Amino acid sequence: MIGVFDSGLGGLTVLRVLIERFKAADFVYLADHAHVPYGNSPSEAIVDYTRDCVEDLFGRGAKLVLLGCNTATAVALRRLQQEWLPHSRRAGTHNVLGIVAPTVEAATQTPWAVTSPQYPQKYNTDTIGVFGTTRTVMSGVYPEEIGKRCPKVTVVQQVCSELAGAIEEKRPEAHLEDLVRAGIAGLLNETDGMPPHRAILGCTHFPLVEHLFRKHLPPFTRILSQPEVVSDSFEDYLARRPHYLNGDESGKLTLLTTGDPAEVSKKARVFWPDVPAFGRA
Repeated sequence: MIGVFDSGLGGLTVLRVLIERFKAADFVYLADHAHVPYGNSPSEAIVDYTRDCVEDLFGRGAKLVLLGCNTATAVALRRLQQEWLPHSRRAGTHNVLGIVAPTVEAATQTPWAVTSPQYPQKYNTDTIGVFGTTRTVMSGVYPEEIGKRCPKVTVVQQVCSELAGAIEEKRPEAHLEDLVRAGIAGLLNETDGMPPHRAILGCTHFPLVEHLFRKHLPPFTRILSQPEVVSDSFEDYLARRPHYLNGDESGKLTLLTTGDPAEVSKKARVFWPDVPAFGRA
């Protein structure tokens, strides 16, 4: 069984692609609506919330948990991997991954394990744009990790503070397009009008408006949308570590929330029109 965690519903964009890739695998998705949005919480609280939810998923039978949330990944993942999991009773048999590493790998064409410039990346002078929520951008995780591998790359970040909420509220397409256009304009203001060579959609809500980013970015800009990028990396990870899948997988999907299941199930249709009903965690 594979666990997928998010503070809310954006992780469903990643989950849907994973389900397509691993049709026989069992998945359990946990959304922590009792504490959403994580971006308004102190870092220590985010670590605590994330750890509790990962432990919940482990307790339900998941040996491997993916944090399908940029904020939780940026703030909590390293702490969980280095300080909590190695000293827990799950050490050696369970693991927790995030969505930043595969995104950085795709952006730099460098394996995550490689933390210094490697040919040809050390000569790479491209511009990478990062569109994200306030907390993800403030964490600086993308410039930091990209810079380790490609120090000559210019990373420009742009906060799209209203976009995730507008997507979840199912605002009109014209309004969403205005927000996307404003975000791109803000980024271009930092690059003297030069579009990025690659654009990271650093929020799992943003794949739902990828077509609008595509519309307002030039054809040469490669858009890195996390559901596909993360699923590619996850597929490779599991091919090398098949023990994280149980032998009796049956393609079962369980959706859970710490909030109101009826309300969450209704909102989830924005991300997945025929989404199964959520249960209470």
